[in-house]
Amino acid sequence: MPPSKPPPRSQRSSGPSSQASSVHRDAGSHAPFSPSRLWQSHEPGSSSPEDNKSGLWTDSAETGAEDPIYSPRTNPVEFDNDGIHPLLPNNAAPLEDSADTHMEGALEEPSNYEADAHTALLESYNQSPACGNKHCNHGTFSPRPEMHRKAMSYDSQFDFGSRQAGNLAASPTGDESNSARGIFGAAVAEGMFGRNSAKKMSTTQWLAKRHGVKDTRLMYLSYYVPIVNWASQYKWSYLKGDVIAALTMASFYLPMALSYASNLGHIPPINGLYSFVFNPLIYAFLGTCPQMVVGPEAAGSLLVGTVVRTSVDKGHSADEDEAMNARIAGVVTGMAGAVIFVAGLTRLGFLDSVLSRPFLRGFISAIGFVILVDQLIPEMGLSALAKVSEGVNHGSSIDKLVFLVKNVGNAHELTTAVAFTSFAIIMICRTVKRRLQPRFPSVTYVPDRFLVVVLSAVFTWAFSWQEKGLSILGDVKSSTGSPIPFHWPFVPSHVKHVREAMSTSFLIALLGFFESSIAAKALGGGATTPGEELQGMTLSANRELVALGVANLIGGCFMALPAFGGYGRSKVNASTGGRTPMSSIVLSLITLICILFLLPYFYYLPKAVLSAMVSVVAYSLIEECPHDIRFFFRIRGFSELALMFLIFAATIFYSLPLGVALGMGLSILSVIRHSTKPRIQILGKVPGTTNRFENAENNPQSLEFVEGCLIVKIPEPLTFANTGDLKNRLHRLEMTGSTDAHPALPRVRSPEHNKNIIFDVHGVTGLDGSGTQVLMEIVEGYVDRGVRVFFCRVPNRRSAVWKLFEKSGIVEKCGGPDHFVASVEQALKMTEMDGVETWYRDHPGHTEA
Repeated sequence: MPPSKPPPRSQRSSGPSSQASSVHRDAGSHAPFSPSRLWQSHEPGSSSPEDNKSGLWTDSAETGAEDPIYSPRTNPVEFDNDGIHPLLPNNAAPLEDSADTHMEGALEEPSNYEADAHTALLESYNQSPACGNKHCNHGTFSPRPEMHRKAMSYDSQFDFGSRQAGNLAASPTGDESNSARGIFGAAVAEGMFGRNSAKKMSTTQWLAKRHGVKDTRLMYLSYYVPIVNWASQYKWSYLKGDVIAALTMASFYLPMALSYASNLGHIPPINGLYSFVFNPLIYAFLGTCPQMVVGPEAAGSLLVGTVVRTSVDKGHSADEDEAMNARIAGVVTGMAGAVIFVAGLTRLGFLDSVLSRPFLRGFISAIGFVILVDQLIPEMGLSALAKVSEGVNHGSSIDKLVFLVKNVGNAHELTTAVAFTSFAIIMICRTVKRRLQPRFPSVTYVPDRFLVVVLSAVFTWAFSWQEKGLSILGDVKSSTGSPIPFHWPFVPSHVKHVREAMSTSFLIALLGFFESSIAAKALGGGATTPGEELQGMTLSANRELVALGVANLIGGCFMALPAFGGYGRSKVNASTGGRTPMSSIVLSLITLICILFLLPYFYYLPKAVLSAMVSVVAYSLIEECPHDIRFFFRIRGFSELALMFLIFAATIFYSLPLGVALGMGLSILSVIRHSTKPRIQILGKVPGTTNRFENAENNPQSLEFVEGCLIVKIPEPLTFANTGDLKNRLHRLEMTGSTDAHPALPRVRSPEHNKNIIFDVHGVTGLDGSGTQVLMEIVEGYVDRGVRVFFCRVPNRRSAVWKLFEKSGIVEKCGGPDHFVASVEQALKMTEMDGVETWYRDHPGHTEA
């Protein structure tokens, strides 16, 4: 018999405590010195944490005595004759059972076992808040009824997302929060449905309220406008590094911006500087990577130049019409910004994964080769001759190479010497700095390119090289006369340019975002030392899209080149002391000062030097290609090598737009092919085991095949994309036992091995309507042929997958829920029986999953 509840105080012996203790040591030596409080009972839904801290027993209301707090450390522990229950103090009264207490338990699991002396503590489970009734005949681990906790109670503070069992049935009052509390736990249910209010709160609102976040508007503002976040954390100690980094980047990249605009974009040089005035400033306000600096890139500038050249070819502009060419560049930049901004609003941050690595490497290498060939013409002083030669300026790279070979004897000696010397100096400095930087990090601060630009301008002025045929930059000014002109790009008169720039703008946006995402992931949170990172600055692909989109939309209004994050430029920023977006703001201010006050000093800058700087960038685009070729050749990635070669050849021999179209088309086809191919597997049993099954196609000799059974594993969600060929794949498995066999192969697998089909659908975490329909047709086909169908490891009965199985009739068609089991092993045991009902009658403890 289980030990009884401690009797009332009036029925207890009034002997000394020592006798009680003696009884305990003789009769119940197994009892702990400090008794467990599992047997303690209290009313469900105690009002507060303070109430929960009250003593084990309280005075009777009739006695009027004080309520002492009982503690085993301050009061001696006395036990009853059973050796389990402590004796009640003289001034304490037990809590009696309440017959009229209303409890809401949804499930009952009867237990025929009675507690003995060793399991007496488990009997107290019936007195705990899990039930409340002593003789309720619940099992030890029966589900708990609803706990009426307060919204901010201590008990519910730490059960967010817990699997606490509560009231699994609907409340008699119809309150849906009671059902949710049983599934999600009290904390989440209160967060979703509120406490006593019909108004529902989101999880974010509930957590903010629970943890004292009062100003949620500021919380969202600092997330979507990061400058609100990092500006409040800015320290004066950061300013020195940010200013030095901005000065270093300005010395490197402002001359590069002039080169990109004049040599690649075919627009006035000053428009390249506009990209460093607005885009870094806007990104500092909205960007999520503190150390990333946005600016014009060689690939984007070259693509802008192709649109400008196309407009000239079609007669919509002229080579000498700098104002119109600048407006066309603004249209391209604005459209690229609009594309990427809309992509951010629609949460398309995964777009950087659409283009494959071989496509990007082939395309970027082709761009580098195109730039190198293009820059050889001005570097050799053949620009004037190329303009009068038919099909050279607007021809392919092969046409330009042929032109260079034929006219190498007409090259201008001074121009060639200045260009090649500048290229050699920059390349040597670049190599030396790479080797010295691990030992001497400060070598990064040496502005080698800036020194080349300054010295070449000084030498040109001092020796009057411009009078000897060396082309110089001349007056650097806006095509409209205003230092920073504004022109809205999306006007009706520019519709013809919009049509021409549509595909190119999309590619610029995609390539720019891809380059930016690589830089952002490499730089991370921007911490150079642990603990110095800006708090709350988390990378977000969608917010990056919005930031870059807004920056280029505004840049397009000022006819700037497209600007995105570059890894090389951002690495210079980080290595020279830049820690926060303040370095981008300082860079914008320096560029603005140059436009307003320092442009006259660029007058004697040789164009050949600018071309040499662009050629260095083009070389950096090509230099990684051999490494990728060796890697893919080593792993026998011949399909990737073929893709790289096709894109490179199409760009070199024909045109850049064809290479773009071919590469994007092949990449998209590859994605579609990969997503639509079913990845079903035939499983075999590992010898010597009963519950281990592996893919039989990988090593069929080492696995056992079960006679009369075809075990098929579906390791992925089933959607309209990958179920179109599912029937054919299954038919090939039935005929040959492999999905890799050619369809022309006749049947080599006996039909006797296909009497039972077992589908392991553990990987089917998602199912849409088309996939459900195809699966239903497959099951119908098997059942009509007399094949028994079993499903194992199906998601739980509350999942959307199981509901689709039921609603579509798959469950009924298979033979009911009995055909849905927990494991492949259990399904195999069922196939060995004459009937499923016989197996379930012999194994009543095994139910479906």
